[in-house]
Amino acid sequence: MKRFLIFSNYLPHVLNFRGKLLASIAQLGYEIHVVAPALEDYATDHNTLKGLGYHVHQITMQPVGTNPIKDIKTLLASYQILNKIKPQYVLAYTIKPVVYGTLAAWLAKVPYRFVLISGLGYTFQQVEETNKRSVFQRFVHALYQQALAKSSKVFFQNKDDLNLFKKLNIVQSTIPTVVVNGSGVDLHDFEVLPLPRDECNRVKPSFLLIARLLKDKGVLEYIEASKRIKKDHCNAEFHLVGWIDDNPAAIEQAQLDQWIANGDITYWGKLSDVRPAIAASSVYVLPSYREGTSRSVLEAMSMGRAIITTDAPGCRETVVSGKNGYLVPVQAINELTSAMRQFIDHPYLYEQMGLASRNIAVDKYDVKKVNTQMIAEMGLG
Repeated sequence: MKRFLIFSNYLPHVLNFRGKLLASIAQLGYEIHVVAPALEDYATDHNTLKGLGYHVHQITMQPVGTNPIKDIKTLLASYQILNKIKPQYVLAYTIKPVVYGTLAAWLAKVPYRFVLISGLGYTFQQVEETNKRSVFQRFVHALYQQALAKSSKVFFQNKDDLNLFKKLNIVQSTIPTVVVNGSGVDLHDFEVLPLPRDECNRVKPSFLLIARLLKDKGVLEYIEASKRIKKDHCNAEFHLVGWIDDNPAAIEQAQLDQWIANGDITYWGKLSDVRPAIAASSVYVLPSYREGTSRSVLEAMSMGRAIITTDAPGCRETVVSGKNGYLVPVQAINELTSAMRQFIDHPYLYEQMGLASRNIAVDKYDVKKVNTQMIAEMGLG
């Protein structure tokens, strides 16, 4: 029996971000195995995966933090699981699964070991701009380097990340690399919906950000822009979907509470289905400092929403500035506010640019096209 195993550090993301890929691989006759931590916390996702006929395995893993003893335990547990299942193919994404899952797969003599770099996170912040790395960053990058040296192929979601890995010698020239268009988006799940309108049938100036509530997602810039626009346009709406986790870049709960109390935003909390929030918005905003390729941007594009995002890796690829939205510099509140005002001052742009977003999603980001490329590159067909 052909076996395909995927390593993840967060079970709900397996269905949300890799579900269509796994379904396509299963249709090719592969037995699917999923390895992730804290299964007891995500019973619904666990049961859904089992209902699809997949085998789900618990692993001890600290999603963030660098406790050497715990990380060695993760490596050993990964090896034991792999040695028992004996898959022919392994795919790992996010830092700890990439590092310890790939090294364990090499030790267990798994023939084909693939890595997906779906984003770089805080361990790569400011490295590209300053060309300097802290001791901690060098340590993490060295772990990446060791793991990628044992991989069969590395997938990147944008060229900037690939070029940075090459510049830092994290991925060696002997390791094959491929750039794919993010995780893709299901065009049928995220169909075009009408723009929200007021009682006079005018499109509402309604903006939306969906993200983990981290500073490097541009949350602070988004809030400041909302405050500035609300001074002149009290009918403008600013929606926020997301949650606070234990990431070092997370905002404080007290700060979020203050924004809500002041009426700076309409806070939706964490959503398992973001489509109602996108439907309530006319423009999607992501002022992120860096992405792999943002899935939420692709979902908003597929639903026919104009995009404002940054001219940063993993963001700039989704927008043709002036066609389906606007690109603004990172951490540039003035330019972000100005881009939002363009829609308020020229309401015809909501629909015009939203349609352009949908067309780009169809041409470039259809999940079927992305998965077909990945399956071919992994030699699964």
